[in-house]
Amino acid sequence: MVPVFAQSTDLPDAPQPAVTLSSAPHNLLHDQVAIWTSPTKLRDSNAVGPILLVLATTVAITTDHQAMTDVVTQDKTLNNHADTVSQGLVGGFIAAPVAAFALGHLRHDDHAQETGILGGEAILDSLAVNEVVKIVSRRERPTLDSARGKFFQSGVNFDSSFASNHAVIAWSSAAVIASEYPNLLTQVAAYGLASGVSISRVVARQHFPSDVVAASAVGWMIGRYVVRRHRHHAVE
Repeated sequence: MVPVFAQSTDLPDAPQPAVTLSSAPHNLLHDQVAIWTSPTKLRDSNAVGPILLVLATTVAITTDHQAMTDVVTQDKTLNNHADTVSQGLVGGFIAAPVAAFALGHLRHDDHAQETGILGGEAILDSLAVNEVVKIVSRRERPTLDSARGKFFQSGVNFDSSFASNHAVIAWSSAAVIASEYPNLLTQVAAYGLASGVSISRVVARQHFPSDVVAASAVGWMIGRYVVRRHRHHAVE
């Protein structure tokens, strides 16, 4: 869960070669190598992030059961409404890069096309990392075993609760949009809606708080990494 923290101080700020669809497969491969090998680049100067993420996730895990039994509603109607909201919001975050690329293509706007391509790359990078985490963690969903959230359960297979795919998709996409268009309104909208995805997944009782805390952080970091590594248009 901590790989991309190591990249935060090592990434180039200079614009990279123009982003194109044909460059995406190479970028994705490069990103995965960089993400998974980044723990070897941890130094005193960039170790604070990983430590904070591990601590925050650990604290959240220890309080997950109490949160799901004493705080989060068990009203199935509200749970279902929250699930619907999360599905709609995450659908928007998936559609946003496609829309940005299409609009940029129609208007000959290279910046918008770049945003679309990098948004797609960030989502795919994040999902690749998160799926590995899910396969390893094999955590039960909050709806099972009185929301005890046990890890490494053989019966979970590929439906692990840890970590949230919805949250990692939303935050990686939001990070690209907010980084490419860093005005206050865009940032508030992007991160506000991403927060809505994370919160609604918990209210829907599809995930524990720690599931979305970890996924949100990782998605944000990977989105930021993809922009800083591959961005061609300098941000004013």
